[in-house]
Amino acid sequence: MQAEGEKVEQDFLLKVSNLSTHFRTERGIVKAVDNVSFTLKRGETIGIVGESGSGKSVTALSLMQLIPNPPGKIANGTIEFNHPQKGIIDLVTLDKQEMQQERGNSISMIFQEPMTSLNPVFTCGDQVMEAIQLHQNVSKQEAKKRTIELFQKVELPRPEAIFDSYPHQISGGQKQRVMIAMAMSCNPSVLIADEPTTALDVTVQARILELMQQLRDENNMGILFITHDLGVVAEIADKVIVMYQGKIVEQGTVYEIFSNPQHPYTKGLLACRPKLDLHLKVLPVVSDFMEIDVHGKFLEKERKFSSIGEAILFNYVSDEDIIDRNKALAVLEPQLKIKNLKTWFPIKKGFLNKTVDYVKAVDDVSFNVFPGETIGLVGESGCGKTTLGRSILRLIDPSEGSIEFEGVNILDLNEKELRNLRKDIQIIFQDPYSSLNPRMTIGEAIIEPMRINNILDTDFARKKRAIELLERVNLNRKQFNRYPHEFSGGQRQRICIARALALNPKFIICDESVSALDVSVQAQVLNLLNELKEEFNFTYIFISHDLSVVKFMSDRIIVMNKGKIEEMGYAEDIYHNPQTEYTKRLIHSIPKGNLEDILRAQLKRKNKV
Repeated sequence: MQAEGEKVEQDFLLKVSNLSTHFRTERGIVKAVDNVSFTLKRGETIGIVGESGSGKSVTALSLMQLIPNPPGKIANGTIEFNHPQKGIIDLVTLDKQEMQQERGNSISMIFQEPMTSLNPVFTCGDQVMEAIQLHQNVSKQEAKKRTIELFQKVELPRPEAIFDSYPHQISGGQKQRVMIAMAMSCNPSVLIADEPTTALDVTVQARILELMQQLRDENNMGILFITHDLGVVAEIADKVIVMYQGKIVEQGTVYEIFSNPQHPYTKGLLACRPKLDLHLKVLPVVSDFMEIDVHGKFLEKERKFSSIGEAILFNYVSDEDIIDRNKALAVLEPQLKIKNLKTWFPIKKGFLNKTVDYVKAVDDVSFNVFPGETIGLVGESGCGKTTLGRSILRLIDPSEGSIEFEGVNILDLNEKELRNLRKDIQIIFQDPYSSLNPRMTIGEAIIEPMRINNILDTDFARKKRAIELLERVNLNRKQFNRYPHEFSGGQRQRICIARALALNPKFIICDESVSALDVSVQAQVLNLLNELKEEFNFTYIFISHDLSVVKFMSDRIIVMNKGKIEEMGYAEDIYHNPQTEYTKRLIHSIPKGNLEDILRAQLKRKNKV
């Protein structure tokens, strides 16, 4: 009996017990990971979910022994790894050289941002070859052969060409596949994937998830998949760990977590994802399900919602209401008219720099936008949606066509007239950090466009207006003199929204303005944009690669593909009755997290086993 018990006890690949990782700061000790325990088995995928700052990435870095010391250190706990040759070893006790032998060899990691993880001065092939030769005694020729085989395995097009390509010469999805090939190069027992699909199109994301599941099954390895998106977890994981402020607040099988979440935080994360099959006026947020004090402790107060179903019923919008709104918009005179717009970029070659062809980023696009409407632009990377948004503002000069805003053709305006018009049409960019001057306080960043455009008479009046705008986007006056680096990603995006509002615009273009945010923060920003739209009667063009987000925000949707309009119609019609194969593929690729899909995936996994 005892021997049998020992066998069960050792039936694991990775066993984390009471892991705590602390960081010493000016304000004291920060418990980034606080007494975390879980077990990963061979052939199993565990999804670790939570918002930024929940401790999920620090947990992964602790497993890899990549915590910078100082200021951080593993304060407590064990990380037992069932090594294929050495048996059970505690990774915490290994010295630097011993851990280097395991890292990338038996335990590999795919980092969140492939562009910063790959060295820009070496080719993709050289970087994977280096990983192979570092851990395996093979020749350069053999390493190259294996690298190309790995590129084929991860379904990279033209593997030989990508072997000789530099990271900047390939797409984001291709870079992520190179990272997966590098992580798989030594057949690891454990693969840690830290937000590997966050910035990818849904179609590319679907292929990456399918590839990772295929590699897991072929190599019988264990995967720790870290993400803030529960929909993605539903696609790939067997079990789920929900983290909040360094602690595990809930864990269980995927079906258990999705069908019967117990913790208010888990309920909040599940509820705030935009729903594809119904329309909500307001997205539920985490604070609707739980309250916390200033120290991050849960308060046993009466909450707004006790279940996800209750939150959905409270915010549900009927089909009749949507039809009535669409009818009301359709009778209005269009605020923006775009006709036969083309934005082409010349391809030049040769000694004489002769134009040999064109990249047709926007190719003969026509549509109208009504006052108070939200038009969603959706499509994969490279489809032309961002170029279209920037062409409307003439941040990029179009090649042909007309852009009429309230009866004025924007393409006919001179520089001074265009500057005056831009007070009425503003843009919110994807990355709020690069949109803000790091040397300028956020208050000054909001005041500056008012000063340039002579809005209000004095800086005192402008400061008062800036504080009002900060408060309107749920920030406060005490933050006026702080710098961008002192804020979270969601807060920085709110600052950019406040800056756009400073000029009292009529029309706002949102260019991937929530794609890099946690799903819970994303819900807050989307709700804010809709509140502001009602309050100030804005018109929006909302650009995103995420059709679920676009559907929540939009009255009508334009699907773009290769610079052209693939399909255009009301949001509900596009989702429920797509007309083209491209749109159907976009919709099919979205991680939905339905219980039926989860159950089907689990049964499929069991049949394979």
